[in-house]
Amino acid sequence: MNVLVINAGSSSLKYQLLDVDTREVYAKGNCERIGIDGSFVGHEEMGGEKQKLEVALPDHKTAIKYVFDILKTVDKPIGGIGHRVVQGGWYFPESAVVTDETLAQVREVAPLAPLHNYAEADVIEICRDMFPELGNVIVPDTAFHYHMPERAWRYALPRDVVDKYHVRKYGAHGTSHRFIWRTVHELMGDKTHKLVSCHLGSGASLCAIEDGQCMDTTMGLTPLDGLIMGTRTGTVDPATVFYLNRVGGYSIDEIDTMMNKQSGLLAISGVSSDSRDIEDGAAKGDANCQMALDMFYYRTAQLFAEMAASMEGVDTMAFTAGIGENAPEMRAGVANRLAWMGVKIDDEKNAIRSDEPRVISTPDSAITVMVVPTNEEYMIALDVEELLG
Repeated sequence: MNVLVINAGSSSLKYQLLDVDTREVYAKGNCERIGIDGSFVGHEEMGGEKQKLEVALPDHKTAIKYVFDILKTVDKPIGGIGHRVVQGGWYFPESAVVTDETLAQVREVAPLAPLHNYAEADVIEICRDMFPELGNVIVPDTAFHYHMPERAWRYALPRDVVDKYHVRKYGAHGTSHRFIWRTVHELMGDKTHKLVSCHLGSGASLCAIEDGQCMDTTMGLTPLDGLIMGTRTGTVDPATVFYLNRVGGYSIDEIDTMMNKQSGLLAISGVSSDSRDIEDGAAKGDANCQMALDMFYYRTAQLFAEMAASMEGVDTMAFTAGIGENAPEMRAGVANRLAWMGVKIDDEKNAIRSDEPRVISTPDSAITVMVVPTNEEYMIALDVEELLG
């Protein structure tokens, strides 16, 4: 089956057309600045050059129509459409075929991820209207975490509040973590039972996976919790919000913006949210950049130990996503903080850049350390094939 995978944001839309059986990607691209001046489409086909097409994209419907028009040149029949949905809330313990009911549920849980779910629901509706002959599948980022033990997902809030407002740990990056488990288990077999998947990018989370089951993850009700990220605070004392509101005079919306878009590595370094810029700054002696790196290593290692504790052990560690796959210095910094657990990486192997999954630990390392490029689109396509095939 050929599957079109769509990942919609508030002002963007990424797409990929791939063959589930061969994993061949026929085409991929992104629509950027939807509804904003200067919109464009970046498009790439197998064996072809990247194109940047400056076109007016006043809304997501126009963007979707443009995607389907440009995919006509690929001449591959589309068997179904898979939609990445950031927040599945309390309705989606697994992926689901789009119906009137499931689409309404995506909108109902949207307050938990307002910048994403509303746009994703709109795009799903547009695809149904424009191409009624094609089936659509919802693949929530939260589904993989849905069945983690209650001791991990429940918050110590009054039960009536928790039940009424569906407050719990939902996590994120579940589709990526699920792919990492699948790939590691294919390569390592029975050598891996307790894996900590480290999805490190501008958004970052760790996940404890025991024999394919999520046992805990670092993101919480929203993706703000857990690790320090590009522009997000990660975990802070919840009373920080009250303090900034009462004493600092900041509104709730201002604090929301501060913690999600003005904090994290950007705030600590004072330079950038991009780890490459921060590494360059640290190499030039910038103390703030060095502190940003030190804090990132510290928190990642600390949360790694927390994930290991949730499984009462760990045998494998996998780095993935933008930083995890492409930043050997960051991987080494985290691994060095875990030397007390017996983690040892091979510097030469760590320095190699490759699109293939690989082991970078030494033979005598107590924990096998791997780098595994993630492929969320493939996991989404697999779900589409399973539900529509």
